[in-house]
Amino acid sequence: MKPVNMTCKTLTTGFALLFISYFGLAQQRFPLYPQGIPNAKEAENLERNEPNAMVDSVAFDVSEPSIALFLAPADRATGTAVIICPGGGYHALLTKREGSDVARAFTKLGITAIVLHYRLPNDRIMVNRSIGPLQDLQQAIKTVRERAGDWRIDSNRIGVMGFSAGGHLAATAGTHHADAYIENPERTSLRPDFMLLINPVISFMDSVGHTGSRGNLLGDQPGTKQMLYFSNELHVDSLTPPAFLVHSGADEVVSVENSLYFYQALRQHRVETGLHIYAKGEHGFLTAPSFDEWFGRCVYWLEQMGLMDN
Repeated sequence: MKPVNMTCKTLTTGFALLFISYFGLAQQRFPLYPQGIPNAKEAENLERNEPNAMVDSVAFDVSEPSIALFLAPADRATGTAVIICPGGGYHALLTKREGSDVARAFTKLGITAIVLHYRLPNDRIMVNRSIGPLQDLQQAIKTVRERAGDWRIDSNRIGVMGFSAGGHLAATAGTHHADAYIENPERTSLRPDFMLLINPVISFMDSVGHTGSRGNLLGDQPGTKQMLYFSNELHVDSLTPPAFLVHSGADEVVSVENSLYFYQALRQHRVETGLHIYAKGEHGFLTAPSFDEWFGRCVYWLEQMGLMDN
C-alpha cells in the first residue's frame, strides 16, 4: 500500500494549544499534529464521552487526535516508554480503563506512558479511513522519539501497547513500520522497540479475525488485498519488534487464535516473544484475571527483556 495524498484539517483554536494540563495531575495533553491533521476532511468535531458502568467512560467519534503524557518520576525513570492504544473495536476508545489507569501503573514503575487518543475510522472525517489510526500511532512514535531527551526517555526503548482493536493497531505499527503514512523528513524510525498486546485483534481473515474491528477500519466490503495487508500474522519478519501477548482461552469476542497465530509467526522468524493464556477470563479481563495478575505478567516480561533497568 502506498501513502495517500495528505490533506490537512485546521485545528480548532482551543485544541491548538501546545498542551493542556488538567485535574492537577502529572499529565500533559498534546495535539498530535500541531500543524494540521493529515488524511482529513473538513468536518465538524462530534467527539463525545459517554459513561459506562464497566469501564467508567468511553469516547466516540474521535476526529482530533492527541497524546496524554504521563512522565515517570525523575528519581525512578528507567528510560523506557510505552505508547498505549486503548481498545474499542475501532468504534470507540476505552481511554480510562485501557488508557490513563494503565499509564499511571507504569509511571509507578519508572516507565513513562503516553496514551494515544487516535482517530476512529470514518469516511466523514477521513480521505482513507483504513490508515487513519496507523498514521496517528506512527506520528506518536515519531513525536516520542524526537522528544525523548526532553522526557527522560531512551530513544531505543519506546514500545507500544494495545488492547483488543488497539492491539491490532499496535501490531500493525510493529509489522508495517517500513510503510510510512505520515510526513517524516527527518527519517525518524517509526519502528516500535517492543509490543505489549492484550487480548489483541491480529487477523482480519474470516477464519479467526474480528469482523467488527475489520468492518469499522476497512468498511463493510473490504477487498482481499486490504484484508491480507491488515492481517498482521502474515507480515512478521526478522525485523518485527519483540512482543508479549496475553489472552484468555475463553475469550468469546476476540478468539485466542489471534494471539496464537501471531506468536507462532514471531517464533518462526526468531523474534523474541512471550505468551500467556488464561484458562478463564472474558474479553478485556473485566472481572478476571485481576489487573495486578495480567499486568504483572507484562512487567515480568519487561524485566526479562532488560527494559526495567535504570
